[in-house]
Amino acid sequence: MQFLRRLLLLPPLLRSAFAYSTLSDASLKSIPHPGADFDINKGAILSPILRTRVPGTPGSTAVLQHFHDFFSNHLPSWDLSFQNSTWETPVSKGAKVPFVNLIATRDPPWVKHGGEVGRLALVAHYDSKLTPEGFIGAIDSAAPCAMLLHAARSIDSALTAKWDSMAASGASSDDLDEHSGIQILLLDGEEAFAYWNHDDSVYGSRALAEEWENTAYVAGSTYKSPITSIDLFVLLDLLGADGPAVPSYFKTTHWAYQRMADLEQRLRKAGMMKSSPNHVSKRSPDLPRKDEPTFLPEGEKKDTDPWLGGRIDDDHRPFQQRGVEILHLIPNPFPDAWHEITDDGEHLDIDTTEDWAVLTAAFAGEWMELEGFMGGQKDAKHARDEL
Repeated sequence: MQFLRRLLLLPPLLRSAFAYSTLSDASLKSIPHPGADFDINKGAILSPILRTRVPGTPGSTAVLQHFHDFFSNHLPSWDLSFQNSTWETPVSKGAKVPFVNLIATRDPPWVKHGGEVGRLALVAHYDSKLTPEGFIGAIDSAAPCAMLLHAARSIDSALTAKWDSMAASGASSDDLDEHSGIQILLLDGEEAFAYWNHDDSVYGSRALAEEWENTAYVAGSTYKSPITSIDLFVLLDLLGADGPAVPSYFKTTHWAYQRMADLEQRLRKAGMMKSSPNHVSKRSPDLPRKDEPTFLPEGEKKDTDPWLGGRIDDDHRPFQQRGVEILHLIPNPFPDAWHEITDDGEHLDIDTTEDWAVLTAAFAGEWMELEGFMGGQKDAKHARDEL
């Protein structure tokens, strides 16, 4: 127990790197693909997000309601909260525009208050750009939001099984796992209304980061505020187009990037990546294998190689400025449809979109140390049927 107490005193990212554990191939194969839930016209998860959702408009409210209903109906063990703010924008003519962030949290059931638990934050923005008129923003960022909902559902039963097992074994405040939770942050107001700058962008992210920095947990807590309890902020953006290449942006989180890159290669080797030209649905067994694409190509990156760092601005900025470690999953170069009217459901590559959802779920499963608890028979059958 003294070892665990000493481990809790380590910096959050170092502590998380130490605790992170891999999933077996059997556990990876049990992660279901979204399948029909990502149908762009009727899919229960994705299709309701594929609409205009400019902050303060009925479309934004409808999508927020969809998120709320998804968690309430399918993931009732997740605690939902909303963070509200209002801002003037360059086009609001002095009026205050409302912005609403949704926070879905799942902590071990014996955690008494937020100051006891460090969390993995999986993040995407749900607003769409004001212009061009009718802009949907499928990659930017309806699809990433859908990926997070699928990932949360994919690991939910395993979280329950793990924590039930721990509780039956007499888990106490001395157990390291008591200090591991997970959050889904669906942020409003990422897009600029006129021209991108530090004032006209990431409205919801700025409001949430400031509020969490200034919210104190009870005295004596392991974490002093919600902002310090974020062990890793994983931001998904501009995902869902064919052929993405996501670099590793920050040296301090390269180890987490490497973990995800390794997961991608293991999923590819297992034949689970639908975007692969070698997937069973695309290649005859008697034909030679084609070159395998890679979403995360910089797993072997060295300290002496170029690092883009913060040159790509996004919702992570207000959190990073407050000391939060960031894993930024955004392609470079950006997809061709970025900020074009063609960024709609019809131009999504659904196989790629599904693969990102499975990869995100796998990363969350490893972070939450769910080996031995993944893959009920129902989920495993779903995974096999979708391949």
